[in-house]
Amino acid sequence: MNDQDDNKQIIDRIQAIRDDLGKKLLILTHHYQRKEIVALGDYQGDSFGLSQKAAEDKDAQYIVFCGVHFMAESAEILSQAHQTVQIPKTEAGCWMADMADNHVVTEAWDELTSITGPGSIMPIVYMNSDAELKAFCGLQGGTVCTSSNAPDALRWAFTQREKVLFFPDQHLGRNTGNQMGIRPDEMILWNPKKPLGGNTPDDVKKAKVILWDGYCLVHTRFQVEHVRKMREKFPQSKLVVHPECTQEVVAMADAVGSTSYIVKYVKEAPPDTTIIIGTEINLINRLALEHPDKKIFELHYSLCPNMFKINLNNLLWTLENVGKVNVIKVREDIKVDARAALDRMLDLAPQNKSLKGKDPSDKGQIPVAM
Repeated sequence: MNDQDDNKQIIDRIQAIRDDLGKKLLILTHHYQRKEIVALGDYQGDSFGLSQKAAEDKDAQYIVFCGVHFMAESAEILSQAHQTVQIPKTEAGCWMADMADNHVVTEAWDELTSITGPGSIMPIVYMNSDAELKAFCGLQGGTVCTSSNAPDALRWAFTQREKVLFFPDQHLGRNTGNQMGIRPDEMILWNPKKPLGGNTPDDVKKAKVILWDGYCLVHTRFQVEHVRKMREKFPQSKLVVHPECTQEVVAMADAVGSTSYIVKYVKEAPPDTTIIIGTEINLINRLALEHPDKKIFELHYSLCPNMFKINLNNLLWTLENVGKVNVIKVREDIKVDARAALDRMLDLAPQNKSLKGKDPSDKGQIPVAM
C-alpha cells in the first residue's frame, strides 16, 4: 500500500467521524495548512476569522483548530460554555508569539511608564500572541489587532493616549506606522534583552510607537534581492506581500495585506495576471491550483514548520478522541481580561482591508502601488 492509499483510508475515516458527529463537530483550517487538511475543514481562513466562526456556531460542541497554539487559544477565549476546543498537535507553536511573554512585557511596561507616566501608553498586542498577553492588554485598557485592522487599532489608540506599545511583531507595527505617516524617528525598537530596550529616556519620551523586537521567521525570509530577481523575470507581474515582511520589501510591493486579503487579491485579479506572492508556501501553492487562469509564483520559498506539524494522522487521532485529547483551556481570569481586549478589537472598523493599495473588491480592480 502506498502513501496515497494510506491517505485515502485516513481521509475516509475522518469523513466517517464527521458524518457521525454532524453539526456537533467543527473543523477549522488556517490558510497555511496543507491542502489535504484544508479540504477537510468546515471553514478556512485567518486566525481571528476562524475563531469568530467557532464562536458564532451554537451547534458545535467540539471545535478542532488546525493551526498553531495561539489560534486555538483565541478560539477557546471566544468559545461558549458548552464547547471544547482541541488542536491536533499541541507542539504546533509560533516563534513570533514566543518572542514576548507576560513577565518580560510587564517588566518593559513598568520601565516605560516610569518614564512617560501612567495613562500615556496604549498597549496593542498582535493576534499572534498567547492568551496571557491578550489578558495584559485587556487589563491595561488596550486591544488586540490583526494584520488586517492594525491601522484601525493604532488610530483608535491615538484617540485615547499619546503613545503605543506594539508587540510582538515589529514589522507589522512599523509598516502600519509608515502607512499612517508616522515618522521613522517617532518609532523606536524595544529589545527586552537590553537596558531600557536599547533606548535612552529621551528616545522613549519622543517616541509615538514603541515596537517590540519580534518578527515572523516565515515572512522575514523575503529579501529585496528576491523582489528584484522576480521583477526582472516577470516585469509585468503584480507583487502582493504580507505586512509581517520588512519595510524594504513592503515598499517594493504593489499591495500588502493579510492572508485573507491575499486570497481575495488573487480571486479578484483579471485572468492571465501574473502574481508574485510573499507569504507561506502552502497558501501560494493552493492559490495556484485554485486559479489556473492566473500565473502565480512564490516570491521565495518559505514554509511554516509549525503549521506543517498538523497532518492527517494527528487530525484523525484527535477526532477519534474528540473532546478528550489536546484540549485547550485558558484560565478563567485570563480569559476574562483577554476577552475584554478582543471585544475592543471587535468594536473597531471592519477587517480584511489592504495595508497598501486599493481593496480588490472596489470595482473589480486589483490594488496598485500608492
